[in-house]
Amino acid sequence: MEKIGIIDLGSNSVRLVIVNLFAEGYYMVEDELKESVRLGHDMERDGFLKPQRIAETIKTLKMFKRLCDASGVERIIAVATAAVRRAKNQRSFLDEIQATVGVKVDVLSEEEEATLVYRGVINSMDVPKGIVLEIGGGSTKVVYYNRRCILNYAILPFGAVTLTDLFAGDGLPEEQTAKIEEFFTEQFKKIEWLSDVEPDAQMIGVGGSFRNLYKINRIIRKYPLDTVHNYQFTTEDFRAVYDMVRVLDVEKRKRIRGLSPARADIMPAALAIVKAFTDYLHVENFIIGGCGLREGIMVNQAVPLTVERPISDVLSYSLNTLVKYYGCNEKHVEHVVHLSIQLFKQLRVLHKFPRVYLKVLKIAASLHDCGLRVRYYNHQKHSLYMILNSGIYGATHREIVLAAFVAGCHRKEDVNPAEWARYKDIVYEEDLDVVKKLGVLLRIAECLDRDGLGMVTGLNCDVLGDSVIMKTELAGDAALEIRQAMNAAPEFKRAFRKNLEIL
Repeated sequence: MEKIGIIDLGSNSVRLVIVNLFAEGYYMVEDELKESVRLGHDMERDGFLKPQRIAETIKTLKMFKRLCDASGVERIIAVATAAVRRAKNQRSFLDEIQATVGVKVDVLSEEEEATLVYRGVINSMDVPKGIVLEIGGGSTKVVYYNRRCILNYAILPFGAVTLTDLFAGDGLPEEQTAKIEEFFTEQFKKIEWLSDVEPDAQMIGVGGSFRNLYKINRIIRKYPLDTVHNYQFTTEDFRAVYDMVRVLDVEKRKRIRGLSPARADIMPAALAIVKAFTDYLHVENFIIGGCGLREGIMVNQAVPLTVERPISDVLSYSLNTLVKYYGCNEKHVEHVVHLSIQLFKQLRVLHKFPRVYLKVLKIAASLHDCGLRVRYYNHQKHSLYMILNSGIYGATHREIVLAAFVAGCHRKEDVNPAEWARYKDIVYEEDLDVVKKLGVLLRIAECLDRDGLGMVTGLNCDVLGDSVIMKTELAGDAALEIRQAMNAAPEFKRAFRKNLEIL
């Protein structure tokens, strides 16, 4: 294992992420820090980074370096984006960092920055065709991709900080945002290829402003899942938040629940960019991505091949990462997933679920035992909680919630009505039947590998009258496995209205 530190020196904030890189080709974040230094503040006047901002940034970087040293970080990757890229005093600033902090900072080109943002998105989301909008402090990135390849990108030299400075004297807050909308619409018109974006391209919002937007809306909606990645936003919900934020002065904005006080002054400008973009492309809904530039660096470090091509199966990579991190029995997990899939496919005539639920079952089967990391007794309940909070990539919030409840009842049919009711805005009423049926299939699959030795290699299921006959293919004595699986017969009958026989 190697421990690295990633420092992202942006126009608004400086971020440190400490990451463990494991030999098997996966990574886990261990710690992170963010400081709002406003490095790009007042740059528009003369193009120079200001002494006060430089001093604050170097003070922050020294603090980050101390934390890296204390945490055993072996190497630091430090990158700078728009503000430093445009600064006339860039060289002297970087030299001062090198001399006083002992960290070499690489200034990303526009292409490098756009590519890393894209890699963060494409290696964490199952969205085949997307248009990414990333709003930084000093620039705004737009990346259009399809079939896991970048088609076009553009970086506009205006971000939330620079726009706030640029329009600071233009009347009331709502008047300023109206002018920013108009200004940015003109900027988008200059991107010729933007008019060729296909209507089915999914908009993905990335960056701190989008994360704050999620936090505000989550509180308004009382949304139960505390996961920003893959959060679905309708433009109607967005405009409700925008209309609330844009009319308030800074002090009142600071009191908005979910909005970081450090971002309160620049949030209207950021949301004005989103408004201009969604209007210009006639976007009806968008997804918020929790991964961007820093995650692009992480995945490139953990899986160097992603520099050339993205991870082909985001969900499987994410699940494998969690299986390893939680110390699950990998062979047992692989076998339970295999048997679960066989049961799902061979009993489709009974459950009639579309293929999308196979994805739910795969997540649940992969992580059904992760709760063992907490405690053996009632570990299915711990698995439920851990799946809900593991940050699974390549799955929607609904799929994650369903998978969590399936894993939560893989030992016995045990769906807590009050707990289920918490997620009524994510799942449907009929999904409870789905959970119970998939839970029974998972329980049978796990029991058929009770000793973890893979004695039951396969299954052949026949539906005959009021019974389901499961014929096992064996590699040895599976008396224990069959006996354990038959304990699920009463629950199987309740779920499928069929008697169960396992031979």
